[in-house]
Amino acid sequence: MRKKLIAGNWKMNLNASQAGVMLTEFIEKPLAIDVDVLVIPPFTSIPKAYEVLKDTHIMLGAQNISEQSEGAYTGEISAEMLTDLNVTHVLIGHSERRTYQKESDELLNKKIRRALEANIVPVLCVGESKAERDENRAFDVVKGQIVNGLKDIENSGEIIIAYEPTWAIGTGDVCSPEDAQEMAKFIRTTVEELYAKEIAEKTRILYGGSVKPNNVTELMGREDIDGALVGGASLKADDFEKLVNFGE
Repeated sequence: MRKKLIAGNWKMNLNASQAGVMLTEFIEKPLAIDVDVLVIPPFTSIPKAYEVLKDTHIMLGAQNISEQSEGAYTGEISAEMLTDLNVTHVLIGHSERRTYQKESDELLNKKIRRALEANIVPVLCVGESKAERDENRAFDVVKGQIVNGLKDIENSGEIIIAYEPTWAIGTGDVCSPEDAQEMAKFIRTTVEELYAKEIAEKTRILYGGSVKPNNVTELMGREDIDGALVGGASLKADDFEKLVNFGE
């Protein structure tokens, strides 16, 4: 049985002081114990987040990782630097980085390798644009991102895949639970084709894209949706608590 995971991607929000205040309030709330929680703050807020979370069950993630191990790569952050900060998970291929930083599947493949070498769990983000969905290419696009992103990579089921249709991120639009489930099931089938049924059944598939307390319960009730990758709704302790508790 796959354990649900609610991951909060703070993007470029909440400095270290703000992170400390928010998380201190958050951990005092009655959180479901049968749900994994992952907080993904900006790099500068990671140490403060760890200070608050270190004695809790809440995991700590990063928003990016370099494909390089060290060297003259201004502005980058290495796997070793992340593990030194007690990071256990890392987002790879978020749609905003695919769009703004022009990250390719080939580059993301290298980043996944680097994360796995450092025992950091990769969260591979995939998803189609509005135009690609309107052109009935959503499944082809997502399959290509998975196949190319995981090319020649060993996987025992620890790699997490987050489906985030770009047209639903920060727009207020959300996939219907039926469409989100259909894509999640397709992703699981693709993982099975790449690896094995056993691996596919272990793989956690998240949905991301305007997830809020008023729609999270229905999404989490779908068979192949194992959690959520949440943006804005994870920035306030009250909202994040409702997501973790599936709207209750």
